Amino acid sequence: MIRKLFLVFIIPVFSAGFVSAQTVVSTSELFKRADGNSHSGKLSIVQDPAIDTLISRYILSNKNLSQEPGKFGMEGFRIQIYNSSARDAKVESGKALQDFLNKFPESDYPQLKCYQKFALPGYYKIRVGDFRTKTEATKLFLMVSKAFPDAYLVPDFINFPDLNTK
Repeated sequence: MIRKLFLVFIIPVFSAGFVSAQTVVSTSELFKRADGNSHSGKLSIVQDPAIDTLISRYILSNKNLSQEPGKFGMEGFRIQIYNSSARDAKVESGKALQDFLNKFPESDYPQLKCYQKFALPGYYKIRVGDFRTKTEATKLFLMVSKAFPDAYLVPDFINFPDLNTK
């Protein structure tokens, strides 16, 4: 009898704890500006609460998409300008990275951020850019391929793009 009463009280307490641990994001919170602009207007969204639940699930599933702990992103494309497994590949990849930064400075091309990677069994790779679609990447790929003829587009796990910039 005591066990039954214990289970009757414990199960609702645990289930309430699990439900309260889930975070719910309202749609209006997604569109708030981080810069604190005092001239911005107010956004009122009237919709079914189930839509907020679906958006929260989508956001949580995308946040859980990560290949490295603490790094969040999405599937996209990058331009690979260097790939080698030669004995001096580490030094050569550094030279290729510096050559790229000299030809395409970050001040002129902020969308072409460089990523130097090591992949087993001994490949050093230099990839640039964070592009959501292949079409978006192709425009800059044509420009980069003139300076680096061996460059090509590769699907990769990219950082989330900043959509608040103009």
